[in-house]
Amino acid sequence: MESLSFLLMQIAQAREPDHVWQLAVDYFRGLGFPLVNYGFTKFRSAKNIGDPDDAMFLTTGSAAYANTYFNQGFYAKTPAFRWVQNNDGAKTWTWIREAALAGKLTDEEMETLRVNAAMGIVAGLSISFPETSSRAKGAMGLIAAPGMDHVDVDRIFEHNESDMLSVAHMMHLKLIQLPISGRRRRLTSRQCEALEWVADGKTSQDVALLMGVSAAMVEKHLKLARETLCVETTSQAVAKATLMNLIFLSAEGSSVNPLGIAAR
Repeated sequence: MESLSFLLMQIAQAREPDHVWQLAVDYFRGLGFPLVNYGFTKFRSAKNIGDPDDAMFLTTGSAAYANTYFNQGFYAKTPAFRWVQNNDGAKTWTWIREAALAGKLTDEEMETLRVNAAMGIVAGLSISFPETSSRAKGAMGLIAAPGMDHVDVDRIFEHNESDMLSVAHMMHLKLIQLPISGRRRRLTSRQCEALEWVADGKTSQDVALLMGVSAAMVEKHLKLARETLCVETTSQAVAKATLMNLIFLSAEGSSVNPLGIAAR
Protein backbone atom coordinates (compact mmCIF):
# COMPACT_ATOMS: atom_id res chain seq x y z
CA MET A 1 0.00 0.00 0.00
CA GLU A 2 2.90 2.33 0.73
CA SER A 3 4.25 1.95 -2.82
CA LEU A 4 0.81 2.59 -4.28
CA SER A 5 0.42 5.70 -2.13
CA PHE A 6 3.80 6.93 -3.35
CA LEU A 7 2.82 6.34 -6.99
CA LEU A 8 -0.46 8.18 -6.54
CA MET A 9 1.41 11.08 -4.95
CA GLN A 10 3.87 11.18 -7.86
CA ILE A 11 1.02 11.31 -10.37
CA ALA A 12 -0.80 14.00 -8.38
CA GLN A 13 2.33 16.16 -8.21
CA ALA A 14 3.42 15.71 -11.85
CA ARG A 15 3.36 18.91 -13.89
CA GLU A 16 3.55 17.54 -17.43
CA PRO A 17 1.12 15.18 -19.22
CA ASP A 18 3.92 12.96 -20.50
CA HIS A 19 5.16 12.40 -16.94
CA VAL A 20 1.67 11.55 -15.68
CA TRP A 21 1.20 9.14 -18.56
CA GLN A 22 4.54 7.42 -18.09
CA LEU A 23 4.01 6.85 -14.38
CA ALA A 24 0.65 5.21 -15.02
CA VAL A 25 1.64 3.04 -17.98
CA ASP A 26 4.73 1.76 -16.18
CA TYR A 27 2.44 0.54 -13.41
CA PHE A 28 0.03 -1.17 -15.81
CA ARG A 29 2.88 -2.71 -17.78
CA GLY A 30 4.09 -4.30 -14.57
CA LEU A 31 0.72 -6.04 -14.21
CA GLY A 32 0.86 -7.50 -17.71
CA PHE A 33 -0.73 -4.73 -19.79
CA PRO A 34 1.98 -3.35 -22.11
CA LEU A 35 -0.46 -1.72 -24.52
CA VAL A 36 -2.49 1.09 -22.98
CA ASN A 37 -4.86 3.45 -24.80
CA TYR A 38 -6.44 6.58 -23.36
CA GLY A 39 -8.83 9.11 -24.82
CA PHE A 40 -10.54 12.23 -23.50
CA THR A 41 -12.76 14.88 -25.02
CA LYS A 42 -14.70 17.87 -23.72
CA PHE A 43 -16.78 18.13 -26.88
CA ARG A 44 -18.86 14.96 -26.96
CA SER A 45 -22.29 15.04 -28.55
CA ALA A 46 -25.14 12.57 -28.19
CA LYS A 47 -23.83 10.43 -31.07
CA ASN A 48 -20.04 10.79 -31.10
CA ILE A 49 -16.99 12.23 -29.33
CA GLY A 50 -17.09 15.44 -31.36
CA ASP A 51 -14.21 16.56 -33.54
CA PRO A 52 -11.37 14.02 -33.04
CA ASP A 53 -8.89 16.85 -33.60
CA ASP A 54 -10.02 18.36 -30.29
CA ALA A 55 -9.57 15.14 -28.32
CA MET A 56 -6.55 13.86 -26.41
CA PHE A 57 -5.41 10.43 -27.56
CA LEU A 58 -2.54 8.64 -25.85
CA THR A 59 -1.16 5.18 -26.52
CA THR A 60 1.89 3.08 -25.76
CA GLY A 61 1.49 1.49 -29.18
CA SER A 62 3.63 2.20 -32.22
CA ALA A 63 3.05 5.15 -34.53
CA ALA A 64 1.49 2.78 -37.09
CA TYR A 65 -0.88 1.38 -34.47
CA ALA A 66 -1.79 4.88 -33.26
CA ASN A 67 -2.57 5.95 -36.81
CA THR A 68 -4.88 2.99 -37.39
CA TYR A 69 -6.52 2.97 -33.99
CA PHE A 70 -7.04 6.70 -33.47
CA ASN A 71 -6.51 8.68 -36.68
CA GLN A 72 -8.44 6.23 -38.87
CA GLY A 73 -11.18 5.80 -36.28
CA PHE A 74 -10.78 2.06 -35.67
CA TYR A 75 -11.54 2.54 -31.95
CA ALA A 76 -15.05 3.80 -32.72
CA LYS A 77 -15.99 0.50 -34.38
CA THR A 78 -15.09 -1.73 -31.44
CA PRO A 79 -17.53 -3.21 -28.92
CA ALA A 80 -15.33 -1.86 -26.12
CA PHE A 81 -15.92 1.68 -27.37
CA ARG A 82 -19.66 1.09 -27.46
CA TRP A 83 -19.49 -0.04 -23.85
CA VAL A 84 -17.50 2.98 -22.58
CA GLN A 85 -19.82 5.35 -24.42
CA ASN A 86 -22.79 4.04 -22.47
CA ASN A 87 -21.30 3.08 -19.12
CA ASP A 88 -19.09 4.24 -16.26
CA GLY A 89 -16.84 1.86 -14.39
CA ALA A 90 -14.58 -1.00 -15.44
CA LYS A 91 -15.21 -4.23 -17.30
CA THR A 92 -12.92 -6.96 -18.56
CA TRP A 93 -13.33 -8.14 -22.14
CA THR A 94 -14.79 -11.48 -21.13
CA TRP A 95 -18.15 -9.98 -21.98
CA ILE A 96 -16.98 -9.31 -25.54
CA ARG A 97 -15.94 -12.93 -26.01
CA GLU A 98 -19.27 -14.13 -24.63
CA ALA A 99 -21.23 -11.69 -26.80
CA ALA A 100 -19.29 -12.82 -29.87
CA LEU A 101 -19.99 -16.49 -29.15
CA ALA A 102 -23.67 -15.68 -28.63
CA GLY A 103 -23.87 -13.78 -31.93
CA LYS A 104 -24.69 -10.49 -30.20
CA LEU A 105 -22.04 -8.34 -31.88
CA THR A 106 -22.51 -6.50 -35.17
CA ASP A 107 -20.61 -7.57 -38.28
CA GLU A 108 -18.44 -4.46 -37.92
CA GLU A 109 -17.63 -5.30 -34.31
CA MET A 110 -16.79 -8.89 -35.24
CA GLU A 111 -14.40 -7.59 -37.88
CA THR A 112 -12.60 -5.48 -35.27
CA LEU A 113 -12.11 -8.63 -33.18
CA ARG A 114 -10.51 -10.37 -36.16
CA VAL A 115 -8.23 -7.40 -36.87
CA ASN A 116 -7.19 -7.18 -33.24
CA ALA A 117 -6.56 -10.92 -33.01
CA ALA A 118 -4.25 -10.68 -36.02
CA MET A 119 -2.21 -8.13 -34.04
CA GLY A 120 -2.16 -10.32 -30.93
CA ILE A 121 -4.80 -8.21 -29.16
CA VAL A 122 -7.18 -10.68 -27.55
CA ALA A 123 -7.82 -9.90 -23.90
CA GLY A 124 -7.97 -6.76 -21.79
CA LEU A 125 -10.28 -4.46 -19.93
CA SER A 126 -11.95 -1.08 -20.37
CA ILE A 127 -12.26 1.73 -17.87
CA SER A 128 -14.86 4.45 -18.44
CA PHE A 129 -14.49 7.48 -16.19
CA PRO A 130 -17.50 9.33 -14.73
CA GLU A 131 -17.59 12.98 -15.79
CA THR A 132 -19.22 16.06 -14.30
CA SER A 133 -20.02 17.48 -17.76
CA SER A 134 -22.37 15.89 -20.27
CA ARG A 135 -19.97 16.96 -23.03
CA ALA A 136 -16.88 15.35 -21.50
CA LYS A 137 -15.83 11.73 -21.71
CA GLY A 138 -12.65 9.88 -20.80
CA ALA A 139 -11.83 6.20 -21.12
CA MET A 140 -8.89 3.86 -21.31
CA GLY A 141 -8.19 0.36 -22.51
CA LEU A 142 -5.63 -1.98 -20.96
CA ILE A 143 -4.56 -4.65 -23.44
CA ALA A 144 -3.04 -7.85 -22.09
CA ALA A 145 0.36 -9.08 -23.23
CA PRO A 146 0.48 -11.74 -25.97
CA GLY A 147 -0.15 -15.18 -24.54
CA MET A 148 -2.56 -13.96 -21.88
CA ASP A 149 -6.25 -14.78 -22.19
CA HIS A 150 -9.52 -13.61 -20.65
CA VAL A 151 -9.09 -15.89 -17.64
CA ASP A 152 -5.71 -14.32 -16.91
CA VAL A 153 -7.09 -10.79 -17.14
CA ASP A 154 -10.10 -11.62 -14.97
CA ARG A 155 -7.79 -13.04 -12.32
CA ILE A 156 -5.42 -10.04 -12.37
CA PHE A 157 -8.30 -7.59 -12.17
CA GLU A 158 -10.00 -9.51 -9.36
CA HIS A 159 -6.82 -9.36 -7.28
CA ASN A 160 -5.84 -5.78 -8.11
CA GLU A 161 -9.10 -3.98 -8.92
CA SER A 162 -8.89 -1.31 -6.23
CA ASP A 163 -5.26 -0.43 -6.95
CA MET A 164 -5.72 -0.44 -10.72
CA LEU A 165 -8.74 1.83 -10.57
CA SER A 166 -6.99 4.16 -8.12
CA VAL A 167 -4.07 4.63 -10.51
CA ALA A 168 -6.33 4.97 -13.55
CA HIS A 169 -8.57 7.57 -11.92
CA MET A 170 -5.67 9.58 -10.52
CA MET A 171 -4.03 9.59 -13.97
CA HIS A 172 -7.27 10.71 -15.60
CA LEU A 173 -8.05 13.43 -13.08
CA LYS A 174 -4.53 14.82 -13.39
CA LEU A 175 -4.44 14.72 -17.20
CA ILE A 176 -7.69 16.63 -17.59
CA GLN A 177 -6.26 19.47 -15.47
CA LEU A 178 -3.39 19.88 -17.93
CA PRO A 179 -3.39 21.24 -21.49
CA ILE A 180 -5.38 19.13 -23.94
CA SER A 181 -3.31 19.22 -27.10
CA GLY A 182 -5.14 17.37 -29.85
CA ARG A 183 -4.06 16.92 -33.43
CA ARG A 184 -4.34 20.62 -34.27
CA ARG A 185 -1.22 22.76 -34.31
CA ARG A 186 -0.49 24.49 -31.04
CA LEU A 187 -1.28 28.03 -30.05
CA THR A 188 1.83 30.17 -29.85
CA SER A 189 2.74 31.94 -26.62
CA ARG A 190 1.71 35.30 -28.14
CA GLN A 191 -1.64 33.92 -29.27
CA CYS A 192 -2.23 32.58 -25.76
CA GLU A 193 -1.26 35.91 -24.24
CA ALA A 194 -3.67 37.80 -26.50
CA LEU A 195 -6.51 35.41 -25.62
CA GLU A 196 -5.74 35.76 -21.92
CA TRP A 197 -5.98 39.55 -22.07
CA VAL A 198 -9.27 39.31 -23.97
CA ALA A 199 -10.53 36.87 -21.35
CA ASP A 200 -9.69 39.54 -18.76
CA GLY A 201 -12.01 41.94 -20.59
CA LYS A 202 -9.39 44.04 -22.38
CA THR A 203 -10.09 45.71 -25.71
CA SER A 204 -7.82 45.27 -28.73
CA GLN A 205 -6.25 48.67 -28.01
CA ASP A 206 -5.67 47.65 -24.38
CA VAL A 207 -4.09 44.37 -25.48
CA ALA A 208 -1.86 46.20 -27.96
CA LEU A 209 -0.50 48.44 -25.19
CA LEU A 210 -0.08 45.55 -22.78
CA MET A 211 1.74 43.39 -25.34
CA GLY A 212 3.75 46.28 -26.78
CA VAL A 213 2.55 45.70 -30.34
CA SER A 214 0.14 47.34 -32.78
CA ALA A 215 -3.59 46.72 -32.75
CA ALA A 216 -3.18 45.12 -36.17
CA MET A 217 -0.69 42.64 -34.74
CA VAL A 218 -3.09 41.82 -31.90
CA GLU A 219 -5.80 41.08 -34.43
CA LYS A 220 -3.37 38.88 -36.36
CA HIS A 221 -2.62 36.86 -33.21
CA LEU A 222 -6.33 36.51 -32.49
CA LYS A 223 -7.14 35.56 -36.08
CA LEU A 224 -4.51 32.82 -36.07
CA ALA A 225 -5.78 31.60 -32.70
CA ARG A 226 -9.32 31.37 -34.09
CA GLU A 227 -8.04 29.42 -37.09
CA THR A 228 -6.02 27.05 -34.92
CA LEU A 229 -9.01 26.36 -32.69
CA CYS A 230 -11.42 26.18 -35.65
CA VAL A 231 -13.87 28.75 -34.30
CA GLU A 232 -15.41 31.86 -35.81
CA THR A 233 -15.23 34.45 -33.04
CA THR A 234 -12.66 35.49 -30.48
CA SER A 235 -15.17 34.81 -27.69
CA GLN A 236 -15.46 31.24 -28.93
CA ALA A 237 -11.67 30.99 -29.06
CA VAL A 238 -11.38 32.12 -25.45
CA ALA A 239 -14.05 29.65 -24.34
CA LYS A 240 -12.51 26.75 -26.22
CA ALA A 241 -8.96 27.53 -25.10
CA THR A 242 -10.22 27.69 -21.52
CA LEU A 243 -12.01 24.34 -21.82
CA MET A 244 -8.85 22.76 -23.22
CA ASN A 245 -6.64 24.29 -20.50
CA LEU A 246 -4.56 26.11 -23.11
CA ILE A 247 -4.41 29.54 -21.48
CA PHE A 248 -3.47 30.87 -18.03
CA LEU A 249 -0.87 28.13 -17.68
CA SER A 250 2.02 27.95 -15.27
CA ALA A 251 5.44 27.71 -16.89
CA GLU A 252 5.63 23.98 -16.11
CA GLY A 253 2.25 23.17 -17.63
CA SER A 254 3.50 22.07 -21.02
CA SER A 255 1.36 19.91 -23.26
CA VAL A 256 1.85 16.57 -24.94
CA ASN A 257 3.22 16.41 -28.46
CA PRO A 258 1.18 18.05 -31.26
CA LEU A 259 -0.44 14.82 -32.43
CA GLY A 260 -1.82 14.18 -28.98
CA ILE A 261 -0.24 10.71 -29.16
CA ALA A 262 2.45 9.55 -26.78
CA ALA A 263 3.85 6.39 -28.26
CA ARG A 264 6.49 4.21 -26.68
